[in-house]
Amino acid sequence: MASTAPTQHVRARLVAGRSFSFEFFPPRDDAGEVVLWEAVRRLESFAPSFVSVTYGAGGSTRDRTTRITAAIAASTTLTPVAHLTCVGASRAELRRVVGAYAGAGVSTVLAIRGDPPGGPGAPWTPHPEGLDHAIDLVKLVRELGNFEVGVAAFPDVHPESHDIDHDARILAAKADAGATFAITQFFFETDGYFRLVDRLAALGCDLPVVPGIMPVTNLKQIERFPQLSGKPLPAGVLARLQSAVGDPASLRRAGVEIATELSAQLLDGGAPGLHFYTLNRSTATLEVFAGLGLAARR
Repeated sequence: MASTAPTQHVRARLVAGRSFSFEFFPPRDDAGEVVLWEAVRRLESFAPSFVSVTYGAGGSTRDRTTRITAAIAASTTLTPVAHLTCVGASRAELRRVVGAYAGAGVSTVLAIRGDPPGGPGAPWTPHPEGLDHAIDLVKLVRELGNFEVGVAAFPDVHPESHDIDHDARILAAKADAGATFAITQFFFETDGYFRLVDRLAALGCDLPVVPGIMPVTNLKQIERFPQLSGKPLPAGVLARLQSAVGDPASLRRAGVEIATELSAQLLDGGAPGLHFYTLNRSTATLEVFAGLGLAARR
């Protein structure tokens, strides 16, 4: 199918400002799926701009991701954004996944290269019949129809990038290939985000960049964040969390406070909205909403 002008439903909401969206991950079993749907239904009442369901590590759970994304499109009022990665997939397989999303009524795709199967930091090896870069995936999706395509952004600099200027150039190239919005990896300080946005604007690119927010709610997250993000937690954030390590309730409260402060700074600085990595739980996200004074308005 020839590429046509992309729909821009998500971009339009971001340009309007104060967009809020939620990301879920595919559960490993039926019990986890119950928890996921409880979070989906609870957050649905807040009328988010969109929701997304990610792949598991190394591109795993693709089938479950596509099934749940299709179910959200069919049985809720939410706008689903479908994740798609290059990991472990040939071009033909990627085309089939995009076709399945289209058949389920999903018209927005988040096209990302994805982490290597060995995890962050492992060498990247593309599928022998697949794609090597996210920009190639953007082009493939755009060739297949009237899809809106989002991409990933990295305020703390992608682990394989030279610097933030290189990241900005790559992001601008994704926009030139047909991407209409970007969602960042989660982060804990605003400087990197605003630097990336400024560098992008200096390149003449008006791609809306939505900051990703993940409230810390337990000790395990503190231990895993450096591996997931590729960067250590900022010293000030780590100190606040470590001071509450002996008290789970205090640690959780500190994590929500940090996320709320970060969110307020981003919105005050002109960010088009917030994208919450929910970990399939709604409570912490709603507490951040309340702290921002947004819960009563949704």
